[in-house]
Amino acid sequence: MPLTPVIRFGDARCELREGESVLDGLLRQGVPVAHACRAGSCGSCMLRAVEGEIPAAAQAGLKDSWKAGGYFLACICRPEGPLTVAEAGSDARVAATISSLGKLAADVLRVGLTCTAQFPYRAGQYLTLIRDSGLARSYSIASLPEEAELELHVRLIPGGRMSGWLAHEARLGDKVVLQGPSGECFYVSGREDQPVVLIGTGTGLAPLRGIVRDALRAGHRGPLRLFHGARTVDGLYLREELAALAAAHANFTYVPTVLDGDGAAGVDVGPIDRIVAGQLPGLGGWRGFVCGDPALVQNLKRKLFLSGMALNDICADAFLPAAL
Repeated sequence: MPLTPVIRFGDARCELREGESVLDGLLRQGVPVAHACRAGSCGSCMLRAVEGEIPAAAQAGLKDSWKAGGYFLACICRPEGPLTVAEAGSDARVAATISSLGKLAADVLRVGLTCTAQFPYRAGQYLTLIRDSGLARSYSIASLPEEAELELHVRLIPGGRMSGWLAHEARLGDKVVLQGPSGECFYVSGREDQPVVLIGTGTGLAPLRGIVRDALRAGHRGPLRLFHGARTVDGLYLREELAALAAAHANFTYVPTVLDGDGAAGVDVGPIDRIVAGQLPGLGGWRGFVCGDPALVQNLKRKLFLSGMALNDICADAFLPAAL
């Protein structure tokens, strides 16, 4: 009969139940572990193994340096033997302060952060924002690495604990912790003449904004087509900025789209996947970036592939909702 895995975290000791993850066991014992999606996607619950064997599946998607350092995702870690674990260290987390807050749309908040140490990232990656209470949520980065502030676009969710705090309680100078960065959705130089399509809905615009500006800065010469979708025109934030960027770069086209209403001048109406297919019926040889709702991302990845795009040319980050 297999032994019950025992997890040690500081002074806490937890015997895992059958099929229970390290995260669930520690939370059951009252140990405050940061977490969000609980599906192995956001990285919020990353811990470090001090002693014991980590299942390979618990390190899926982590950077090689993190794997070597014993990091793993607690929400999908189901060890077969004892583990002694600790919080992520300074090689994965950086302290930061909130340096600016402002509305981009009725339901989108811009959060500017200033890091107290270097936080190397690529435009389009995402990070985990952790409050002093341990509450954690993952957000894509909308800024470029050389900019003074690290910029996030936070969708305001009714009853959302992190977005509600940021919108109504957080103050400039409040301290937070950043974990990451993570994600493979970023521009890679070397194919400067390849056409690129970028598709996002809602705050899926955040990483795409960074990727477009990074590509232009790197001297990308091929067409760059950015499609941003919202339910109504009011949800199409940063329209003026993106239109100005398109006016300044002949190879960049910005296509705002809405699902409902009559739209407005320069705004296409209809499902974003149909609008993309109508304007770009054949995508053989293109590269694609897709961000937003998980169901939409999966649908778009399939349609990009069926329209001729190679699978290894499709980069996608789905925005998983936080578990309650």
